[in-house]
Amino acid sequence: MACVTGKPVTQGGIHGRKEATGRGVFYGVREALGYGEDLEGLGLSSGLRGKKVVVQGLGNVGYHTAKFLSEEGGCKIVGVSEVNAAIYDPNGLDITKLVQHRKRKGTLLNFRGTQNLSRPEDVLELDCDILVPAALENQITLGNAKRIKARIIAEAANGPTTPKAEQILLKKGVFIIPDIFLNAGGVTVSYFEWGKNLSHMRYGRMQKRLEEIHTENLLHSTENLINRRFSERELHQLARGPEEIDIVNSGLEGTMIAAYREIRETLKRHKRIHDLRTAAYVVAIQKVARTYMELGVFP
Repeated sequence: MACVTGKPVTQGGIHGRKEATGRGVFYGVREALGYGEDLEGLGLSSGLRGKKVVVQGLGNVGYHTAKFLSEEGGCKIVGVSEVNAAIYDPNGLDITKLVQHRKRKGTLLNFRGTQNLSRPEDVLELDCDILVPAALENQITLGNAKRIKARIIAEAANGPTTPKAEQILLKKGVFIIPDIFLNAGGVTVSYFEWGKNLSHMRYGRMQKRLEEIHTENLLHSTENLINRRFSERELHQLARGPEEIDIVNSGLEGTMIAAYREIRETLKRHKRIHDLRTAAYVVAIQKVARTYMELGVFP
């Protein structure tokens, strides 16, 4: 089973794989916006809440990114596009209702309270805090880079920004969170699935009941201290051990946070590095080089 990942859960797959890339984008953007000093030049405060977001591409990655940014991060999704349609609402879109509308009508267009844009690519040029290209590569080019108004570009797709366009954006002071880091959530959870298959054991199966017993004992001790009894419902909710999805999401979150911090530290430490993409490549190359040297491949 381990030779292929992304399988149905019933066939050896893992809970959380479908939404993993979008959830990883959410964790990565949230971590990047947690450093107020990095955002001072952009005129933005730290944190996700209230940030205006545009998402290009409402496929699996774009949908889950928009969903988590809005529902868990408190962002306002003001623009969304697909290959043949784009809409805008400065007051924010309800992503769940938008997807239901698309399912009924076969298009994003004419969603209640929104403005239809003339061309799908116009969504890239909307005024927003965070632009999330989650569709195809080479979407931000020399042809439109100067018209990009977003302060932050979060690359959920592979290679959405051309090298020359990136030079223009960096000169404009745009903060780019690169794809090499940001969309790694899917392959990270595929790695978890691989490890699960190799061990022939579902995550959480061994420790779930043990953790529940420990928590139940702690709760009963607490009841004696406060002279109050928890209801059965409260005991069940408080003592619930981690399911596989909880462990997967926790592992993904920790991976994305640690990776961003390492990239950011490299950027801050080396004066000749001026962007996160270069810093990410430096981190990657150093890891490969260190491994080769430790294995004796290089003297």
